[in-house]
Amino acid sequence: MPSFSYRALQADGKIAEGVLDAGSRPDALRQIETLGLRPVNVAEKLSKAGKNGSAPPASPAGVSFKFGGKKVSAKELENFTRLLSSLLAAGVPLSRALVILQKEASSPASKAQWKQIHDYVVDGLSLADAMAKSPETFPRVYVAMVEAGEAGGFLDVVLAQIAEFQSREKELKSKVMTAMLYPCILLVLALVVLTVLLVFFIPKFQRVFASIHGSLPLITQMIIGASHLMRSYGLLVGAGLVGLFFLVRTWFASEKGKRTWEGTILKAPLVGPLIAQFAMARFCRMLGTLIGAGVPLVHGLNVARRSIGNQILVDAVAQSIERVQQGGRLGQSLADCRSLFPGSVLEMISVAEESGKLDGELVRIAAETETDLDRNLKTAVAFAEPVMLFLIAGFIGVIFIGMLLPVLSMSEYIK
Repeated sequence: MPSFSYRALQADGKIAEGVLDAGSRPDALRQIETLGLRPVNVAEKLSKAGKNGSAPPASPAGVSFKFGGKKVSAKELENFTRLLSSLLAAGVPLSRALVILQKEASSPASKAQWKQIHDYVVDGLSLADAMAKSPETFPRVYVAMVEAGEAGGFLDVVLAQIAEFQSREKELKSKVMTAMLYPCILLVLALVVLTVLLVFFIPKFQRVFASIHGSLPLITQMIIGASHLMRSYGLLVGAGLVGLFFLVRTWFASEKGKRTWEGTILKAPLVGPLIAQFAMARFCRMLGTLIGAGVPLVHGLNVARRSIGNQILVDAVAQSIERVQQGGRLGQSLADCRSLFPGSVLEMISVAEESGKLDGELVRIAAETETDLDRNLKTAVAFAEPVMLFLIAGFIGVIFIGMLLPVLSMSEYIK
């Protein structure tokens, strides 16, 4: 079982350090919290083999956020979020907490970023507005959740939730990458083998194929054509593909391209429902927390919808908010967002509205949805590996069948 070293805040504000055994990083965080501590930093310790020079275990992959030409890593952002939550919960003022974080920053990029946030806050901006000025570091969802925490007066709770989201997403990315590592290696090897076949071996068979009376099978003609293209225009084709990649990426970065991509992803058979589930869980948890803190429903809806992430779903919820402003009930107003809210969820929301327990019901729906989402994600990741292997095997099989058909034709001709 892996060992984790940790630093955490005690009830009196002092830093406690230690080592514990846990099955995963989230398990370690839960163990620390059961000890009455607020975790600041939790890291897996290297095994003896890693210390002796062999490769250490792969760390979970995370997204890096750019700042001033350098990068603030996802780990630094998570540590910042978790420590800021702990400091605020311990009663430390926001400006002083930001100064502490700036002093404990582990890189020049993060130190400069935290200083910039501190300066904006001292100048009178809210924390959410200060973070919004650095979208390359703080995503839109992050800023929306911080704004919700400031509006409801529970910023420390929201920051703790953000840190937990970051930890769970990092663990999920690690699981996905681990599951896809083997198929991706096979894909690379398959492309190398295919290139060698097209460039070096297939041209040698063309003379043999030329002796066959009659035309070659269509699939063989296509393979020979691809071989000729690779040998004659390989560099131009490669440059064209690179240019096409950058053009597509630029288009996806535009507003129209982003909406088109998000709409396409939502309609995907396996990925679409998972994205909708995640967005609904985030929306329900945020809205339930806001309402429970006394934030008015319309204002809570406007803040919570920004935490969804997918602009197509954000627009759908925006139309529902207009109906609520006109006096409609929440459950009925959300009825048109069937891509986000199933009928059963809408019915539960409507009943909770009538009973005056909307905040608790929304949080409960979010918790159940997150549990179901974890189960569906595990199924999707487990399903992805055999699908990838099947596609690679089919791809290579087509090449060999295409080259085998003329050989069979030659044997028939000899007979």
